[in-house]
Amino acid sequence: MERAAELADAIPAARREAKAAFGNDRMLLERRVQPARHVEIQILGDRSGRVVSLHERECSVQRRHQKVLEEAPSPAVDPALRARMGEAAVALGEAVGYHNAGTVEFLLDGDGNFYFLEVNTRLQVEHPVTELVTGVDLVHLQILLAKGGSLDEALRGRDLTPRGHALEARIYAESPETGYLPQAGRLQRVVEPEGPGIRVDSGVHAGIDVTPHYDPMLAKLIVHAPDREAACRRMARALEETVYLGIDTNVDFLHRVVEDLDFRAGALRTDFLDLKPGLAQPEAQAPPFEAYVAAAMSQMLGGGRRAVAGVSGAGPRAASPWNTLGHLRLWEARA
Repeated sequence: MERAAELADAIPAARREAKAAFGNDRMLLERRVQPARHVEIQILGDRSGRVVSLHERECSVQRRHQKVLEEAPSPAVDPALRARMGEAAVALGEAVGYHNAGTVEFLLDGDGNFYFLEVNTRLQVEHPVTELVTGVDLVHLQILLAKGGSLDEALRGRDLTPRGHALEARIYAESPETGYLPQAGRLQRVVEPEGPGIRVDSGVHAGIDVTPHYDPMLAKLIVHAPDREAACRRMARALEETVYLGIDTNVDFLHRVVEDLDFRAGALRTDFLDLKPGLAQPEAQAPPFEAYVAAAMSQMLGGGRRAVAGVSGAGPRAASPWNTLGHLRLWEARA
């Protein structure tokens, strides 16, 4: 809803829906925060009632209200704001006697005001960026606290001050060029990046069938570097080294986002991708010379049975001949 005039119809409709679903039509009205950033605080609590903050994550780059790129720390949060947001999250956890890992999510406006959004009572998909900047293993701590362990035991002697900068890219089997539609099929080849400051949490391998029945996430690519600009460069390079052949993925799209000047400047908001439709649907480009060579070789070796993307003109990813398999890959089988 964008206009106050729409309230007259929207509130009765929402109350009817609430009454039908929950037997109670009481409503809470919340402040509309637009533009806003999505910033969340990682908390840990033990059974003694103690709660601590492991600081913030920036999660503003989203498509269809789902996170795409996350980072820690947030480029919009200074130490004073970090302390205020952390104190609010800890106070909430203490008020409800929260124990174990959880995330308190906020909307942050341009003046440093933040507004409660929700609590996720679990580890988030993006928890690795917090691990990399704090040096703690959140999965280990979650298990330790679930067994009745204390935060004093878990965090004894640890300096939780954020160190460096971490970025996480969610790699999905989806086509950003066609409205982020999920993709299905067999992964013919998988190459995931390696090296210092690079972590890949992956659930796939070559030969696996990606079905339409589950979440389309294939892997999480996480990088860590001394500062944000270095982390962006490392992420861009890691994405260039990432290969998933056989189905469309959002790898090229993620690379375009990381290379975007506004993203590099940290100028983020929850509608960032809506304001930049060209990131999802880039202008068509002429195929590189290598694509024509690949097409000619494919025609000679295979009689044209498999079109080479980029020459066939089939879709926005047409500029890359590496999205399909064929006789050009026979040498790999012989190796």
